[in-house]
Amino acid sequence: MAGTPQYIRNLNENLIMDALIASGGMSRADISRHTGLSKPTVSSAVEHLIERNLVLETGRADNAQGRKATLIRFNETAYYVCGIDIGATRIRIALSNLNGEIMDYRTYPTLSGQTDNRAGMAILDVLRSHMDELLTENQLNWEQIRCIGFGIPGVVLPESGDVDRIVAPLEGMEKLLSLESLSGVFPCEVILENDVNLAALGEFRRGAAADSNLFVFFSIGTGTGAGIMVNGQLLRGMGGLTGELAEMLLEGGRRLEDVLSADGLMELAKCQLDASLLEDPHSGIEDLREHLTPENLFEAARSGETQAVQILKPYSQMIASALRHICVVLAPHLVVLGGGIGGNGDVLLPCLRQIVSDQFPVKPELICSELGERAVVTGAVQIALQQTMLNLQQEALE
Repeated sequence: MAGTPQYIRNLNENLIMDALIASGGMSRADISRHTGLSKPTVSSAVEHLIERNLVLETGRADNAQGRKATLIRFNETAYYVCGIDIGATRIRIALSNLNGEIMDYRTYPTLSGQTDNRAGMAILDVLRSHMDELLTENQLNWEQIRCIGFGIPGVVLPESGDVDRIVAPLEGMEKLLSLESLSGVFPCEVILENDVNLAALGEFRRGAAADSNLFVFFSIGTGTGAGIMVNGQLLRGMGGLTGELAEMLLEGGRRLEDVLSADGLMELAKCQLDASLLEDPHSGIEDLREHLTPENLFEAARSGETQAVQILKPYSQMIASALRHICVVLAPHLVVLGGGIGGNGDVLLPCLRQIVSDQFPVKPELICSELGERAVVTGAVQIALQQTMLNLQQEALE
């Protein structure tokens, strides 16, 4: 088909769409000047794009003289995409137009701990129910949804879309959350990706790592992991295992995830608090020990409670040990901390930055996630949007 008039016309249409997405509303004459295409070629291509509902005529240009030209703009509401973050404790769903603007965002509790097939199927039914409700309330239908990007806290095999391993609270759901399984539930294209990879993509496109050539998103929460981006591309490696820091061994042979995850932090805190209570039963830390959660521990540290601060010092040192290994190998310009625990940058970053300054041979900038709990779902939207735009271009070439 290459070289035929239809092929050339469709290439021209894609060129015009790219120009409109980048520049906003333009007249036909502006499009001609911007793309180098002749005015008749632009007029013909624009008419076909209007028929496809991908561009719209809207208003008049603010000409200084003469007849006001009709403006053409990209129709960002021709279709929509969604991002879904299936986390260990929460499900997050975002609806986006073709400009990547979030139109609706919702959170729900995750149905975890259900490992038998019948009970596990409930999560798929619930996901579909949430999506149906989202579309109904936004007056949309499934024909308008071109793609859904899913992020899960597990290893997604690039070739098959199977889930090789997953964070502990979702163990037993690997098959149910595979690409094949999800594709059978939702009547649109589905993309499945590791959640930390998507968080890295979200921060690169819409957050703290915008335009960074080489950066690491280091997520610490229920699990641990890293998303690594080089020149705007995610590194996946053999079997999609790049960034699976959970298996890194620290001093004493302990797995990184066992030490740094929420459970690891709670184990460290309980040991230190118990030791303190043995030394001084009247130390006044009983309340913190009785109501110990990661959230309460960080709040206590923010309030200046000595025991909480003392717990987080060795914990920060273990984070730094992991970061040192990463930085020596990759020498990233930037490290972004995220996740339920890593997102507490106001508490963790001062200590970590001091360690980086004093001890690291490679000294990256160290910052906290800008997107917070929306990092994964933002990346899921971006990957769905990228695939949708590619599909629209390919459809024009068929």
